[in-house]
Amino acid sequence: MTSTSTPPGLARFNALEEHAALAALLEVCASTAWARRLLAGRPYGGSEDLYAESDAAMADLTAEDLGEAMAGHPPIGRPKPGDPTSAREQRGMAGASEELKAEMLDLNLAYQERFGHVFLICATGRTGEQMRDAVKERIGNSPERERETVRTELGKINRIRLAKLVEEETA
Repeated sequence: MTSTSTPPGLARFNALEEHAALAALLEVCASTAWARRLLAGRPYGGSEDLYAESDAAMADLTAEDLGEAMAGHPPIGRPKPGDPTSAREQRGMAGASEELKAEMLDLNLAYQERFGHVFLICATGRTGEQMRDAVKERIGNSPERERETVRTELGKINRIRLAKLVEEETA
């Protein structure tokens, strides 16, 4: 434990009943292995402890675990209806031209055909053009390299989502 003062949101998370904490973690990342590892690490003394455990859990995920995590993410340009997290994270595509949206749909399909899963990128703060350029660049990756790129991107997404979970003043 690295912190003497636990942020209120983290204290709330630490105090949740196991089933509620697991549900909250699965909202952050759909990998059961990742969520169970973070659940087992409670209580966390500080947010950095939680983030470090998240990073370690992410590094240990198997290909199957990564697949489970990726299945919880909608394609870029098509956030889950009624999901404010998905819409917020993909804000860069909201104002994209119809041409760019159509191009992203085609690129998403080509990527999924090549790798067997949705194109995953930490979209927070990125423009539609940046996301398009990233998928164009990454579609040439080997499956092994792309799996590690996805692992890195998923780790970034998890940190952002964990921060929202534990650093906000209210649940």
